[in-house]
Amino acid sequence: QVQLVESGGGLAQAGDSLRLSCTASGRTSSIYNLGWFRQAPGKEREFVGYISWNGGVIMYADAVKGRFTISRDNAKNTLYLQMNGLKPEDTAVYYCAARTRRTQVGMASSLQYDYWGQGTQVTVSS
Repeated sequence: QVQLVESGGGLAQAGDSLRLSCTASGRTSSIYNLGWFRQAPGKEREFVGYISWNGGVIMYADAVKGRFTISRDNAKNTLYLQMNGLKPEDTAVYYCAARTRRTQVGMASSLQYDYWGQGTQVTVSS
């Protein structure tokens, strides 16, 4: 089992920056890819981005490309999401997710992840 705990959410104004963290515990050696998703009120959970096990592959959703940066520190078992240029439409609960299967297929689908954190709220005002 893998446990994921997000932190770093909060209130921000448009244009501000926030950095989210996601710390993994348990069978961390089984983690392959790590992803970020978000869910706004009344909307489905959507893909934000993911990073491969060694950081060699990083992919972002078009909505955040150029503003958000994903990184991971495997020595600290921590995943990061640096969010710059925040917009009100970025308001959502942000979730980190871990995948143990060792492929890069379908990383934008929430169905491809095995473990999820509890989420952290990000609210951006205009």
